[in-house]
Order: sequence, then C-alpha cells, then structure tokens
Amino acid sequence: MNNTSQSPYILEMCNVSKTFPGVKALDNINLKVKRGTVHALMGENGAGKSTLMKVLYGIYIPDEGGHIILDDQPFKPSRPIDAIRTGLTMVPQEISPAANLTIADNFYLGREITKYKFFLAQDEMNKRASDILQELGIPMDVTDKMSDVSVAKAQLVAIATAVSNNAKIIIMDEPTTALTEGEVEQLYKIIETVRQRGIAIIFISHKLDEVFTVADEITVIRDGQYVGTKATNEVNKEQLISMMVGRDMSDMFQRERFPISDEIVLEVKNFSRENKYQNINFAVRKGEIFGIAGLVGAGRSEIVEGLFGYKPADSGEIYINGEKADIKTPLDAMKYKIGFVTEDRKLTGLFLNLSITDNMIMPKMSPYLENFLVSVTKATQTADEQKNKLRIKAPNVEVIADNLSGGNQQKVLLARWLLLEPDILILDEPTKGIDVGAKAELYKLMVELSKQGKTIIMITSDMLELLSMSDRVMVMYEGKVSGIIPQTELTQERVLALASGQESLIKS
Repeated sequence: MNNTSQSPYILEMCNVSKTFPGVKALDNINLKVKRGTVHALMGENGAGKSTLMKVLYGIYIPDEGGHIILDDQPFKPSRPIDAIRTGLTMVPQEISPAANLTIADNFYLGREITKYKFFLAQDEMNKRASDILQELGIPMDVTDKMSDVSVAKAQLVAIATAVSNNAKIIIMDEPTTALTEGEVEQLYKIIETVRQRGIAIIFISHKLDEVFTVADEITVIRDGQYVGTKATNEVNKEQLISMMVGRDMSDMFQRERFPISDEIVLEVKNFSRENKYQNINFAVRKGEIFGIAGLVGAGRSEIVEGLFGYKPADSGEIYINGEKADIKTPLDAMKYKIGFVTEDRKLTGLFLNLSITDNMIMPKMSPYLENFLVSVTKATQTADEQKNKLRIKAPNVEVIADNLSGGNQQKVLLARWLLLEPDILILDEPTKGIDVGAKAELYKLMVELSKQGKTIIMITSDMLELLSMSDRVMVMYEGKVSGIIPQTELTQERVLALASGQESLIKS
C-alpha cells in the first residue's frame, strides 16, 4: 500500500468526549494510531473502550470540542456506513454473519459484483473471495454456507472481508475470546499479514499475553479518561496493569491459604451423559475452591450443566451433604442451594432487556413483595447494595443489562446468585471477558466465600487462574476424569499432561 502522506498516523482522535444522561463516558480522550501497526486499546470494563470505538465508527456522535483525523482528512462519521466507506472496519467480539448465505456472498454483501447491470457475477465473487483468503493463508471453500463455518473461521472471514474492502483500519474487539490455542496462533499470522499490507489494527483485549505478542503500541484509558500511550517494548505487564487500574495489583494471584474442612458437601458418582462424559466420580469439601480443567470439548461445562439440572445426566448419582439429591431442573438445584454462573452470560445468564435490579431479584422475588406487588424501594435498595459491594460500573441500578460492559454484566449475574446465598456456587469461566481489576475483585470475593464455608466449583481455561485459585483441580480428557491434583502437587505441566491424555494416574 503506497503512502504519500507526511503524517505517520493513519488516525488521530484528539480530546474526544461523549456524555450520556447522568454520566460522562469519555472525557478528552486521545488515540493516535500509526500506519501499518497494531495498536492495543486497553482499560478495565467500563473504562470507555467500546464507547470510543462507537464514536469512531459513527454509532455515537461525540460532544463538541474534539476532532478526528483519518488519513490526513477531518472525519465526522454520523453512521457506520460513513466509516466503512472511508476505510474503517470493525470485527466485533460476536460475529453475526448472514448464516444462510455463502462465504463469498457474505464477502460482498451490500457491494455485490454484477454483470449486465442486473445479474450477480457469482463466479467472479467466488474467485475474488477465494483469492483473498488464499493470500491471507486462510484456504476455505467460499461456496460453503456461513452456517456451517466455525466461530473462528467466521472471524477470519470478517477480517478478510475488511481487507477486500480496502480497509485502512480494522478494529478487532476481543478477537480471541472464542478461539482455541491453535486458532489464536492462526489469527496472529493473519494479523501480521494484514499489517504488512499497510493496514492498521486497533486491538482491544483484556489478555495481557496476547497484547504483548501482537501490539506495537498500547493506549490505556481509565474511567473515561486518557492515561497514556506506550511502545510495547517500553512497558512491562506490572506497569501496564498499574496504568489500567490505578492501584497496585502485585498480589493479585497471591491468595490466602487456610485449612479446608474434611466435610463432604457434594459427591458425584458414576455421572454419565451420552457422547458428553462418562463415569464421572468426584467429591468436593466444604469451603473448597475446586477447579475443573481440560481442553475444549473435554466435557467440563457439560458436567456442571448436569449438576445444575440444565442438561441432566443420563445416569449417575448426586449427593448433597450425604443425602441423595434428585436434580432434574435448575429449580431442583436451587432448592439444594446450588448457584450457577454460566459461561455464556448473554445466552443463558442474563435477561438483557431488563434492568440491573430486575436481573438481580428475578430468581426469588418473595423478599421484595408487599401486598403481592414488588416493592420498588426494597428491590432498589438491595440492588444498590450489591452494585456497591461488587463495584458495578453504572449510573444507577435501572440501567438495562444489555447496555453494560461484559465485566459488569458478569458482576450482575454473580450478584444474583449471591443474593440467594448458595452453599455451592458453580462458576463457568468466571473471568471471561473481564478486565484485570475486576478479576482481582472476583478472586478476593471467592476467597471470602470460601472462608465463610461456601463451596466453589470453578471451570477456567486461564492456567494462572486455575493454579493460583484452586485447592484441588480435576482434569478432564475426552469426557473422562484423567486426574485430580491436590494444590501441593499442582503444576502447569501436570495439568497439561492430564488434559492431553498423557498421564492416567488419578489422585484424590
């Protein structure tokens, strides 16, 4: 890509502000992105990252006073099409392709190639789409329907589509959230190829390791304000975390250890579900943080879904405090004081169109009823207390859940279960999409619940989180328990060996 510009920057956002009723989401933010570089945008949930990108993409109109320069020209988008036509493309965290159309059709959706003015040049679209995918190292059959394409492949198609549309900047929002380790490596190669073509990438992520792997520069914003920009090779993880949260996080993974009771709270015997998991046996003690590890498809989430009655097991037994429990539905599980923070908070967790308050009190409204009606005063007071306790960033508890950042949505979901005072709390990928500050708060809460005698079952793909938070770890391999490791013997190597089927000893 030829560049005749005198400016090294493809994008300059200067003193950009955005005010919503009751809150100033952005306060004089600056972002300068150099041509052909990967620029990471980082900050805690609710810091303003998404708002800033929505301003850039024409979804939000900024307040007066700031200005944007794109490729040396003043830029004032009023709708996304303005951004797209000027060379901006956003690859969102959750891809929503036209599922019934082919890959090639998705490539040229809204800009179809025609012949004789009225007819689609399908062969030409197929060839161009295939050529671009080949150039980027993503060989795919472009006649396949998007409904048959994996999440990872759909994301790569979105990136390739941006390249085909002569993009100058590609915004990638949490691009590795749903990817396996191998798919992440492929994405890194695509990013490097795109960068070599002179296209800049704004890379939004909470994962420090991947930011240091792909980014040339990092801009940090905190509470809607600009903190600073650093070259990646001039800052370390500890400094970056400090910039993001504004406080020392050096003890984040240094959790307090204390003796765990010998009292068995939950025992699972011969738990099985066809094609998901077979003959699962384990017992969890009072006050224990019991980690469950394994590769994608190993059966981790399926087991806890069975425990909660969401997708019951075909056979096997569950014992709660020594007594056999009949759990066929989530309501059954709740009667046994089991709570479940699901991995997909949007699909199976929250009521996205309801308020923070409604989401918190929904499972059990009886404490808030007066004359058969919900007392708004009581419900609001409870929601406010949880909002403050969990540091949920929102102007008030009447904010709709869908308008919250991912981390704050997770906190609302957690608050709901804490209000039910469960004895057993299942957390499936509890810090997925959560910033480092929110992680630290969640870890402290988990330890506090453990000290209170609450039992926590935690599924996580974050190795550091698994090793530092768990008292014991059960490792899954192809639907079976390959080992249960006590904290004194817990190492990354041991977990990986068991997760890949390389070790068969089971220790409990």
